[in-house]
Amino acid sequence: MTRVLVLNGPNLGRLGVREPEVYGSATFADLSAHVREWGEALGLEVDVRQTDDESEIVGWLHEAVDTRCAVVINPAAFTHYSYALRDAAAQLGTAGLPLVEVHISNPAAREQFRHTSVVSAVATGTIAGFGLDSYRLALAALVPAPTSLQPGSE
Repeated sequence: MTRVLVLNGPNLGRLGVREPEVYGSATFADLSAHVREWGEALGLEVDVRQTDDESEIVGWLHEAVDTRCAVVINPAAFTHYSYALRDAAAQLGTAGLPLVEVHISNPAAREQFRHTSVVSAVATGTIAGFGLDSYRLALAALVPAPTSLQPGSE
């Protein structure tokens, strides 16, 4: 079974309370339960974590590299300025491991300072703006398509 770390940055522990008009009314506990359920349905072993501490999330990225683990990450505010997180995330690509960046809202449709992600350039892909479904889509992206659906497999 493929192991996936689902990492969440600052303030995501406040889901359901913080700006529900932007992030919805679901709590972090709700998100965690959904992510584990979606992962199980896809045959993934999912470990959901949240921190407000930049050094902790950097350590988790190092752990993912060392244990050869795929990552779904919502860097939250760290998205826009954390070069430490960006450099740790880049190590996944160097190791040949997938990293999918997710956002509940669409940062490009929000304040100007949210339009730049220092993580996107080192991510395998980015999924944003689909609410909690952004996580479901990110997990699905980690599951290889059947060979018969691959381009050139006629």
